[in-house]
Amino acid sequence: MASSFIRRGLHCSIKGGGLGWRYFRTMTFCRMSQSLVRVSQSPAGKTPPTEEKRIRAYQTTVDKMELCTQAKYEEERARDGVDVVFVDRSGRHIPVKGKVGESVLYLAHRCDIDLEGACESSLACSTCHVYVSTEFLDKLPDPDEREDDMLDMAPLLQENSRLGCQIILTPELNGAVFTLPKVTRNFYVDGHVPKPH
Repeated sequence: MASSFIRRGLHCSIKGGGLGWRYFRTMTFCRMSQSLVRVSQSPAGKTPPTEEKRIRAYQTTVDKMELCTQAKYEEERARDGVDVVFVDRSGRHIPVKGKVGESVLYLAHRCDIDLEGACESSLACSTCHVYVSTEFLDKLPDPDEREDDMLDMAPLLQENSRLGCQIILTPELNGAVFTLPKVTRNFYVDGHVPKPH
C-alpha cells in the first residue's frame, strides 16, 4: 500500500512539474508506525529526470522497501524467535525457528514441512494433527470443544494429540517437539502428495 502512494505521489509531482516536484521526497516505509527511511530527495531548482531515470528511481524505491521489510522481519524473528523441532513421517528431526504468535501449521508450511492443513485453519478437518512432546503439553491451553471434535476424527489419536493450526507459538514452547503422525485422514487417494495452501 505504501508503494502505491509513493508511486502516485512521484507520478503526480513529475507530471505537474511545479512546487510538488521541487519539494517531493521519495520515502520508503519500513513500518507505518516506525521511522521513515529517506531514499532520494530532489534538490530545489533541478529539472525532472527523463522517463528512463524516473522508472529506475521508482524501481530502486521498491527494491529498498522490500529489503527494509525483509530485514525488519528477520530482526523481529531473531528477537521473538521460538526454536522447535518437527519430526516428519520418516522419523527425521527438522529444527526450525518460528516467531511468537504464529501457528505451528503456518510455521510448517513456511518451512516446507509436510503438514497438510486442508481446511486452512478453520477447524473443519484433522489433517494438521501433530503429537506434542509431553513436557510441553501442559504449557498449551486446553483444546476447546471444536478442536476436540476434530481430534476425535484423527487416526492414531494419542493423549498428546493436538491440531497444529490451534497451537500458537509462545516463548514457553521454546524447545518443543512436534511429531507428525504416520497417516492423516483426508479424502485424497493413496499416494497423493498434498501441497500447502
